[in-house]
Amino acid sequence: MSGAPDSSLKSSAARVQDALDELGVPLDVREFPASTRTAADAAAAIGCTIGQIAKSLVFRAAASDTSVLVIASGGNQVDLERITDLVGEPVGRADADFVREKSGFSIGGVPPVAHRTAPITYVDQDLMAYDEIWAAAGTPNAVFRLTPDDLVRLTGGSVIKVC
Repeated sequence: MSGAPDSSLKSSAARVQDALDELGVPLDVREFPASTRTAADAAAAIGCTIGQIAKSLVFRAAASDTSVLVIASGGNQVDLERITDLVGEPVGRADADFVREKSGFSIGGVPPVAHRTAPITYVDQDLMAYDEIWAAAGTPNAVFRLTPDDLVRLTGGSVIKVC
């Protein structure tokens, strides 16, 4: 797929593939017949551990209305107090409209790249323990495989303890 357009991808997944291609990385978006909407669904469809799923969670910085992207290992819960301390203002859950407005994607398919508005980005240090990880690619059925180093490089995210 990489380097050549794949007309079979849904438009949101194709947008992610285009972004990966523009970033010059040979990573391919794959669509599954089964849902990859949740970390557990994705791990089951891919055949990997839940910890290898890099789930992209969008939060909202209250005062600045800034998008905060936390890319967490599939089984981890994000400590919002920790994220609030890092951002320097209260951070809370974002609703579906905010997620779509800032990222351009719907909850359940938010990728770590190709956001409409560049978010403040944090990457879960637990993801760094894996040789390969999987991230959402724009739809509830699309993912792509990458390394933790690729993830940090592509997103410019700071590696932190998220839970």
